[in-house]
Amino acid sequence: MTLSDLPMQASAVVDAVLELHANDAIARRLRELGFVNGEPVRMVARGPVGGEPLLVQIGFTRFALRRSEAARVQVQPDKHAGGHA
Repeated sequence: MTLSDLPMQASAVVDAVLELHANDAIARRLRELGFVNGEPVRMVARGPVGGEPLLVQIGFTRFALRRSEAARVQVQPDKHAGGHA
């Protein structure tokens, strides 16, 4: 599953950030922001027009991401959170 597919208020754990090509600057920046293996993430909100931007939270920090950016982040359901943080 990708972060862009995560339901509202659902929690997950980052598995990996996919690179679309060599030296993918967006994938590198996502990892720099904390989207790394094992980090818990939660879908907080979606924008009104076309569901963009996506508001996601990692730790105590929230980020607004485009759907195409969030689609690069592979996640697994967070078994410990029961779907909510």
